[in-house]
Amino acid sequence: MDLVVDPELQEDFPGLIAHLVEVGSLTVRERDERLTAFADALVREFRERLDLATLKDEPALRAYRDFYWRVGIDPTKIRPASEALLRRVLQGKEFPRINALVDAYNLASMRTRIAIAAFDTGHLHGDLTMRLARAGESFRGIGMTAPVVLRGVEVVVEDAEKLVAVYPYRDADATKVTTGTRETTFMTCGVPGIEWRSLVEAAETTREYVERFCR
Repeated sequence: MDLVVDPELQEDFPGLIAHLVEVGSLTVRERDERLTAFADALVREFRERLDLATLKDEPALRAYRDFYWRVGIDPTKIRPASEALLRRVLQGKEFPRINALVDAYNLASMRTRIAIAAFDTGHLHGDLTMRLARAGESFRGIGMTAPVVLRGVEVVVEDAEKLVAVYPYRDADATKVTTGTRETTFMTCGVPGIEWRSLVEAAETTREYVERFCR
C-alpha cells in the first residue's frame, strides 16, 4: 500500500510526510498480562524522566502543536496524541487500556513522541491519499456519535472510497482496529519539523511492540 501526498498540500506544508508499515498475522486480546507489566515499567520510566511543566516544549510535541494551529485545531484543547497520553500518566492517572493492539501502539507513540494512526487493513480500499479537506465534507471519527462537517482547512487522508483520518489526530470509526483485526496498517505521522528518520524509527518501534504482544 502506498501513500500519496497531494502536491499542492506539499507546497503549503513543506516537510509534511508520513510513513506506512503493515503488520499482519495478528491475534488481538482485550488484555495481555505481559503488556500490562511492560506498560507499568514504561510509565514508571516516563514519570522518572519527564517533567509535566516542560513536556509541551519537547521538539516533536512542539512541532505537532505548531501544525495543529495551522490547520485550525487548538492544541490546548485537543492535544497531540502522544502528549495527551504522557500528560495523563505524568498527572498520576492510569495508562488507558483499550485492547492489546491499541495499547501497544499507544506505548510506541509515547516512547517516540510520534503520532501514530492505525487502520484495519481489511477495511481499506486501494492506496491512501493525503490532501486538504473540502469544505462541507463529513467525517465520523472513533468515539463520535455523529459525523462532523469539515471546514476545508483540515488535512485529511482518504482511501479509494472514504476519508480514513483527519491528520494527524483522529482516525475514522470505519477503519478502527479491534480485537477482530488481523492485519493493521500503521501510519507514523510527520509534520514540518519532524525528520523522516524519526517516522521510520517510530514505525519500527510500533512493529516491535505490536508483534511482541499481538502474535
